[in-house]
Amino acid sequence: MTTVVESANVPTIGRIPIKNIWLLMLYASELYRELPRARSVDVEDDPDDLPNLVAEILTHAVERRMRRNLSFDYRRRRADLDRVRGRIDILRTERRQLLQRGRVACTFEELTVDTPRNRFVRAALDLLGRLASDMELAHRCRAQSAKMERAGVIGDIRRTTVTAHERFGRLGAEDRQMMSAARLAFDLALPTEDTGAFHLATPEKEEHWVRRLFERAVGGFYEVALSPKGWRIHRGRWFRWPVDAKSPGIDAVLPSMQTDIELERPNSVNTEGIPRRIVIDTKFTSIIAPGRHDNQRLDSKHIYQIYAYLRSQEGDADPASLDAAGVLLHPSVGERFDESAVIQGHEIRFATVDLAADGSYIRSQLLRIAETGQFDSRYSDRSNLN
Repeated sequence: MTTVVESANVPTIGRIPIKNIWLLMLYASELYRELPRARSVDVEDDPDDLPNLVAEILTHAVERRMRRNLSFDYRRRRADLDRVRGRIDILRTERRQLLQRGRVACTFEELTVDTPRNRFVRAALDLLGRLASDMELAHRCRAQSAKMERAGVIGDIRRTTVTAHERFGRLGAEDRQMMSAARLAFDLALPTEDTGAFHLATPEKEEHWVRRLFERAVGGFYEVALSPKGWRIHRGRWFRWPVDAKSPGIDAVLPSMQTDIELERPNSVNTEGIPRRIVIDTKFTSIIAPGRHDNQRLDSKHIYQIYAYLRSQEGDADPASLDAAGVLLHPSVGERFDESAVIQGHEIRFATVDLAADGSYIRSQLLRIAETGQFDSRYSDRSNLN
């Protein structure tokens, strides 16, 4: 294990530089999957430029969408009208004695561009107008926000929210990149805004948020970096214990298992032609825990967990499970740790990703994790990671 001295005067969340939090956000975002390879590599090398990149993508997407008209949707409205439209609100009509004035209370559906999705995009433009360091891009963001307001997106954007997993229908497919960029803009604002609706309220929430971000970032990175090379990436797969005989009530209380990330490498096969499988379990704790007599040890409960993942899934029907490798992947700040052991036929690797390093080094660390097992004499490496 080596220790690296941290740089001074660098904005951080906890001990992690904000620019590397931004890099993790990029890896975790849908936008990362849509970026040209050259652009993504550039921003990995210089995460400080990420707000400018997002601003450029978002303003371009909004400009293109404005030329073809923003997406419309129906919203429910209530109004007192001089003619019937939609359904009559009898109670409101009688209570306000509207009929005596020749009016009637109605509830109806109205086609409008003032939708939650368009408000969300406009709010993201306003955020990037403050975040972008490039003055020209910041001006473009503010100008596009003003154009959307003139087009009819006039709702209160300060309270605008769109669910993180909103589904895009066939008619909304053209908005996909625009929404991906807008979501990432809000993520970028999260660690830099001191006040407002988007902040981390407590240290406990902050730790949970960064832990989930780390897991999603690692999975997103591998999907983009390895899928084009023929790898198969699975995230959040559920497994059950291979039970042969059981009591009537065991199904209700026996927990299932969920892996964080699985990599399957078809181009690296053993002498029997079986591809290499790597099960990655991300953690957000120190990789070394205090032991007895002031000795430091790997955390035993994490070892038991990855061991259970690997051994419980062994089966002749799934040959890749018989010698699958496991990785316990921890973030670190200034420390680099990488050790491994073969336990009952399964290589288990204990490694860290130094989140205080520069973006290119973080990328190289993640790629090295995917090389787990390549030196096993039973396997022949037929792929090129880099």
